[in-house]
Amino acid sequence: MLLDGIDLKSVSSTDLRQSIVMVTQEAYLFSGSVADNIALGKPEATAEEIEQAAMAVGAHDFILSLPDGYSTDVNKRGGRVSSGQRQLISFARAFIADPAVLILDEATSSLDVPSERLVQQGLKSLLAKRTAIIIAHRLSTVSIADRVLVMERGQIIEDDSPSKLISGSGKFSKMHKAWRESLV
Repeated sequence: MLLDGIDLKSVSSTDLRQSIVMVTQEAYLFSGSVADNIALGKPEATAEEIEQAAMAVGAHDFILSLPDGYSTDVNKRGGRVSSGQRQLISFARAFIADPAVLILDEATSSLDVPSERLVQQGLKSLLAKRTAIIIAHRLSTVSIADRVLVMERGQIIEDDSPSKLISGSGKFSKMHKAWRESLV
């Protein structure tokens, strides 16, 4: 198997694990400051790098609105911030880690609409120049992908760009049409 043209057999398991970051549906934060939680992706990160990561994913403004900004203690499991804010912090953590491979597993499904809009803007910069595997039911999340695989009962039933799948007559097109109609 190749990843970015490199045979994975030639990569140590440690190096492979360090080159992959996963953001899941339930963002987990640790006791400590917002900055500490973002820096988990890059422990040697400077304050400027932490702020740049937060800005890139749309988290900077809400972080500044917290009582102590980046120094705010989020408590164990992120009890002092909303689920959408926890997710934005986890996206900033992924951004600062700068992984070769990013896996998003239903990473936007717990977001409210305003938070999802912020994340959608930040996702473009987060996904740039890297391999990303996005597992999602929200069509707004997969619309920025280069390639979409539609699966049903464990089988790939469609494989193309979002625009080609939307203009087609398959399952993705039907789901997209139903989603668009639900917005009206």
